[in-house]
Amino acid sequence: MSPSSAAPTWLTARPVAHRALHDAARGVIENTPSAVDAALARGYAIEVDIQLSADGEALVFHDETLERLTTASGPAGALTAAQLKATPLRGTADRMMTLAELLARVGGRVPLVIELKSLFDGDTAVAARAVEVLASYDGPAALMSFDPDLVAAVRRLAPHIPRGITMEHRYDDPEWDMLSPATKFAWGNLLHFPRTRPDFIAHYVKELPATAVSLARRATGLPVLTWTVRTPEDRAVAARHADQMIFEGFLP
Repeated sequence: MSPSSAAPTWLTARPVAHRALHDAARGVIENTPSAVDAALARGYAIEVDIQLSADGEALVFHDETLERLTTASGPAGALTAAQLKATPLRGTADRMMTLAELLARVGGRVPLVIELKSLFDGDTAVAARAVEVLASYDGPAALMSFDPDLVAAVRRLAPHIPRGITMEHRYDDPEWDMLSPATKFAWGNLLHFPRTRPDFIAHYVKELPATAVSLARRATGLPVLTWTVRTPEDRAVAARHADQMIFEGFLP
């Protein structure tokens, strides 16, 4: 087992703000321009999520559906980019950004770790669009996903872009009930590695240490990010078993 290429040193050089540096109590909502600006002001790396709109644009937004964060409802992917950008977000005057708008805002000042969201249906269009947009970006940026199909697509389309697998060990949250026990075992033990060849791992902090991750880290030097670090206990786990943390709710 060996990574596809040496992971860049910037990937683990500084703490990574989860969904940018958000604070809903202060009107700074996750994955918004204000949260990005807050992270930039403190020099943190930034993790964001992207979804594909109905017309094939990459929008910076976490949820599959709109209810939690916006005044609308239904699948985010059912609306065009223009409709999503016009949809009010709760608790802020900010609007959704496209991936291109995010890149312009950051301008290479800090690293970006961009998670490709998936419906786990074999559709890799979000990976293709992310690669297309990143082609003209000179700043440090990596792509990652829970979906091995998307990581494999990034490997195929743009092997020069650092790619990571986002993962858990057991996948026992009800949100993973659509996965078979065999798939959970395969993903939790990196059995897709020959196909995905990730440059880094992003692992759930509550399930570290994990045997497969520890072996990969020791055997190959594959760097490990861990999410989502929120407590002193999480920070201690991250310090022992990962190379950098993806954090929220405090300032490192």
